Amino acid sequence: MQTNQNNPNYQNIEIETYSEDELKIIKEGKVEIKFPNFDKVSSDAPVFYNPKMEFNRDTSILALQAYQKEVDREISICDLFGGSGIRGIRYKKEINAVEDVSINDISPLANEFTRINAELNDVEVKIEQKEANNELRANMGRFDVIDIDPFGTPSPFVDSAGYNLKRDSLLCLTATDTSCLCGTYKEPCIRKYNAKPYKSEYCHENGIRILIGFAALTLAKYQKYIEVKMSHSSEHYMRTYLKVKKGSKATDKSLKNIGYIAHCKHCLYRKEYKGLASSIPEYCPECREKLIIAGPMWLESIQNREFIDSMIEIAAEKELNQKDKVLKLLNSCKIEANAPSTFYDIHKVCRALKISAPKLDKVFDKLEEKGFIAVKTHYSPLGIKTNATNKELMDIVEELVEK
Repeated sequence: MQTNQNNPNYQNIEIETYSEDELKIIKEGKVEIKFPNFDKVSSDAPVFYNPKMEFNRDTSILALQAYQKEVDREISICDLFGGSGIRGIRYKKEINAVEDVSINDISPLANEFTRINAELNDVEVKIEQKEANNELRANMGRFDVIDIDPFGTPSPFVDSAGYNLKRDSLLCLTATDTSCLCGTYKEPCIRKYNAKPYKSEYCHENGIRILIGFAALTLAKYQKYIEVKMSHSSEHYMRTYLKVKKGSKATDKSLKNIGYIAHCKHCLYRKEYKGLASSIPEYCPECREKLIIAGPMWLESIQNREFIDSMIEIAAEKELNQKDKVLKLLNSCKIEANAPSTFYDIHKVCRALKISAPKLDKVFDKLEEKGFIAVKTHYSPLGIKTNATNKELMDIVEELVEK
């Protein structure tokens, strides 16, 4: 078992303070994990296992395997916030062609449980005990995949990841501070992501786009740019997979995909404005109400059909506890890949029109009949992604209600 015990930063401690009754063993994927049995998942717990993130880990395994197939080489992975070690150990156990996995955590107790769990699952991992930014700065160019899955915001670590990542590597980001990314708390979003959010019906999509835009701008200082492979908002978190490329000219071009969304909460008009210095009107051109501006954020596609297809193919051969749920998400994200940004909530549309809502399927059928894109979205069961304008959609809804 490789645990880097010669590293002066690594502390091997005993866990005699925990009796067997205080420890719990769970099975997830192909691994078994031992950890302290706390009543509540919390950042205050010295080591914790969050069962709600199993879905995240299942999806991540598929994404990393799809990435490995794409680059066609052995990959080196950094799990920056190891905790009990479950994510990194599953990566080592369940993904083909993994050269090595480094599991980092500043907590000595977390590292000891990682060591125990690695032995329990008969896998070799490298255990590091550094502050997360120091771990990335000390290992420039070492990793093919950096997975940043913290308790809260990933923003303090993206710059160090940008410094570390080499050409054609993969950056995986999880944000659990959805209340600020979605606009419930504006000031923290401005502070953490240098962007203004807005709590609209499509606020979760905006939140992911703000996260991606922040990553793109942060990496740009290192002449690196991103290709978004897959993104989703699930339960209490947002998750995105970004392939990192290099080149100053391509980076400059990629930044043109960042801009703002202007939204009218009165008539539901919305419009994209690409560019960090875009000229945006103050008032809605349709109803003259004041527009609300959100951004900067990523305005290009946040799903890649080919990459998601690869994930779906890999899933068919994997043993995943939540396979059906994962496949449902992947197929939804695949459908969204070529759809416009933002979406309409049918109930909000009908409230604006002061009419009852027609059946959602009939709205989709009528939009397609008139030649518009019309797809469902994983963000909301009432959401309609379409290239129809707000006026065109409202006319269709009124027509259906009158019938």
